[in-house]
Amino acid sequence: QVQLQESGPGLVKPSQTLSLTCTVSGGSITTSYYAWSWIRQPPGKGLEWMGAIVYDGSAYYNPSLKSRTSISRDTSKNQFSLQLSSVTPEDTAVYYCARVINGLGHLPPRADEHDYWGQGTQVTVSS
Repeated sequence: QVQLQESGPGLVKPSQTLSLTCTVSGGSITTSYYAWSWIRQPPGKGLEWMGAIVYDGSAYYNPSLKSRTSISRDTSKNQFSLQLSSVTPEDTAVYYCARVINGLGHLPPRADEHDYWGQGTQVTVSS
C-alpha cells in the first residue's frame, strides 16, 4: 500500500517561498513509469495541477505557474518537494501530493489518473 504524507509550514508570508515535502512509503519514487504530482485546491475552487516529477527525475509544470514553481526529489529519502516563490494570498489552498498511474502521457494529468493521494495540508498566505 502506497502512502503519501505532505509536510511543511501552514503559514507563509506574502512574497516568500512556500516549501512543501511529500514523503512516500510503500513504493519508490524511481519506479517506472510513475510520476508524482503536486495539486492544490483554493477555498471554494476546483483542483489545480501544479506540476510533477517523473520516475527518471524529469519535471513538468503547469504553464500558468511555471515561472514560480520548482519540483525536486531526494531519492535517498523517497521524498519529492515543491517550492512556490513570490506567494500571494491567492496561493492559499490545500496542497496535495499524489501518484500518477500512467506516467505523464499528456499534460495536465486528470485527477482520476492519480491513484494515491496524501491527506492534504492547508497553507495560508498572510502577513
